[in-house]
Amino acid sequence: MEPMFLKDVEQHKGDDNYTRAIEMMKRSAPEYPQILHMFSFKMKATVHLERFTQEMMREAAPLSPGLRELIAAYTSHLNHCPF
Repeated sequence: MEPMFLKDVEQHKGDDNYTRAIEMMKRSAPEYPQILHMFSFKMKATVHLERFTQEMMREAAPLSPGLRELIAAYTSHLNHCPF
C-alpha cells in the first residue's frame, strides 16, 4: 500500500478502537481503508461523524437501512474503495 501524504496522521498511535483496528488490519491484509488513520488522529471530530453516519444510515427514512447500505456499498465499489 502506498504511504499516505499526511505522514503524521498515518504514524499517529492513539489509544482508541481505530488504532487497534488499523494494527489488526495491517497484520492480516495488504490493504485497508486509510481513512481510519484520520478517524484515530482526530477523535473529537470522529465522534460527530459517527453520529451523523448513524443518523443517515439507521434512523427512520423513506429508504430502509439495508437499501441505504447497499447504495453505499455500490458507490464504494464504483469508486474502487473497499467498503
